[in-house]
Amino acid sequence: MLASKARPQIQKVLDPLSQWAARSSVSPDMVTVIGTIGVAGGALGFFTRGVFFVGTLVITLFVFSDLMDGVIARARGISSKWGAFLDSTSDRVGDGAIFGSLVIWYAGDGDSLPLAGAALLCLVAGSVTSYVKARAEGLGFSCDVGFAERGERLLILLVAAGLYGLGVPYLLPAALWFLVGATLLTVSQRVVHVHRQFVRSGRPTLAPPAGSPAPDPAVEQPGSPGGDPSGAASVMSAGGGMDGAPTPAGVGGAQQPAVPAQQPQPPVPAVPRIAPGH
Repeated sequence: MLASKARPQIQKVLDPLSQWAARSSVSPDMVTVIGTIGVAGGALGFFTRGVFFVGTLVITLFVFSDLMDGVIARARGISSKWGAFLDSTSDRVGDGAIFGSLVIWYAGDGDSLPLAGAALLCLVAGSVTSYVKARAEGLGFSCDVGFAERGERLLILLVAAGLYGLGVPYLLPAALWFLVGATLLTVSQRVVHVHRQFVRSGRPTLAPPAGSPAPDPAVEQPGSPGGDPSGAASVMSAGGGMDGAPTPAGVGGAQQPAVPAQQPQPPVPAVPRIAPGH
């Protein structure tokens, strides 16, 4: 949320450079790709060796391209779904490189398996956070909630890594553990938010795939309302009723043999009653 509110102010600073790039022949897709390569290269080239201050400067420089490519595309009137897709995919690559570099550092020369695990949790939970939002919006739900979105997570990590590189102790480890909790909280908030929308909307079901045959409403399926959940009706139709007697012909689609009529029994003569005392 904090980074989202600060984005317009940052955008004003970058507008002159973005407008210049828009008048040039620079492609917004090229700006996105160059920024992603710069972020990944800075993380893998510096963070994996424990050079955090210089690495933070390099990563921050290329992170701003994430704001410039959109301005260039809008200024030229060439904003497209492809550009949005490429930008989102590039963000995932950059985030993976940053947190993956911290995993490599702490699992190696950093000599801290707990912090390597914390960086790995940040990487996985961050990917799940982005996936939850993308999947929810793909299903028609809104998902613009969360305590720590991508901007906040990146800002906290880069500030902590830069100061840690200048000699401030314990700041980067504390930031990693904080991001673990903040990212898991964000995932939970988004899942709950989408579920509430689902309940309010009347629990709609997914449409059947295109080309799949529609179920015949005249045929009762086992387990359907009004039908026999165990399929016993089909067995009874083919083999007889509940007491073992065959069902009439034509019931259940099977021709049954005729049952001979029973002959009437002769009446039993009444026994005369004898009065008491005789």
